[in-house]
Amino acid sequence: MIDFLIIGGGIAGLSAGARLSRHGKVTVLEAEDAIGYHASGRSAALFEESYGPSSVVALNKASASFLRDENGGYLTPRGLMLVGRKDQGRIFDQDSSDLNMQVIATEDALARVPILNPDTVGYAAVSDSAFDIDTDRLLQDFARNIRGNGGDVLIRKKVTEIRKDGQWIVVAGQTFEARNLVNAAGAWVDEIAVLAGIAPIGITPKRRSMARIPAPGGHDVRGWPMMLGVGESWYAKPDAGKLLVSPSEADPVAPQDAYADDMVLAEGLARYEEMVTEPVTRVEATWAGLRSFAPDGTLVLGPDPSDPSFIWSAGQGGYGFQTAPAASQLVADLATGTPSQLDTGIIAALSPERLRR
Repeated sequence: MIDFLIIGGGIAGLSAGARLSRHGKVTVLEAEDAIGYHASGRSAALFEESYGPSSVVALNKASASFLRDENGGYLTPRGLMLVGRKDQGRIFDQDSSDLNMQVIATEDALARVPILNPDTVGYAAVSDSAFDIDTDRLLQDFARNIRGNGGDVLIRKKVTEIRKDGQWIVVAGQTFEARNLVNAAGAWVDEIAVLAGIAPIGITPKRRSMARIPAPGGHDVRGWPMMLGVGESWYAKPDAGKLLVSPSEADPVAPQDAYADDMVLAEGLARYEEMVTEPVTRVEATWAGLRSFAPDGTLVLGPDPSDPSFIWSAGQGGYGFQTAPAASQLVADLATGTPSQLDTGIIAALSPERLRR
């Protein structure tokens, strides 16, 4: 008998599985050909403690030591730079305050990122506490923990039927029986809930597109910070000697294997180009991922009020990797009746119960 059957092999499911594997037999079911196929494989992979609503920031802070120290650490310095046009002072002030960033002179910004356009950039702020996350190693280590504790991580296991008969019975090519069911299916969590006879929580998948472009002007971009347009209107991030540029859209779509919207991507690239001196002459690749949001924009973690053996690990939005250590620990604590180190107000803000009122 499986103690915790987890549907979804992204960061939500694998991190929860690693924590729960200390308490019983865990099996993770992933529908695709590889773990981390959808949102987890298409992440911007940045850790910034101040990014997100208050409950997310609390999870970020609680995750920091794990990401910094566990298994030699998963973080490398990146830095974050916020830039705004000369007519965007008000929104720049709000964004830089929300992200606890240090305002710098535009001359200093150009020294850090020499392609910034002094004719259009009127404001800049930086944070040196932003880090790249080694997302692939984090996923693989969580999967390794599950297997090391006697659990299984199975791919090509698309769930087609769920019923409850004393225990959970799940059909995914073969039949699995489990005492507890963890719903970590990303954009598909509400569909899984309906299959299980549990009321959905109103998750909305939102598309975010991305383009990879060559290093602008032949510059060595490896030491550049991630750049963020005010109002999160675009971002650009160094990656393996190239630059990733996103329009930062959040367009609602149905659960799917997402692809970039060419028009939205072109508009985002134009917003990026407005702030730099090097035009985009070639796009090497494009893709998109789905970030899944609850109605109030924060994560949904813990047992469903209607059936405590149905456990949510959902609504990660764009915060999945940076919150994973603390979010998964909370899921495991709530599932096993272990006292959590998180504040009770934060736990309530993340609970599925808040969406059932």
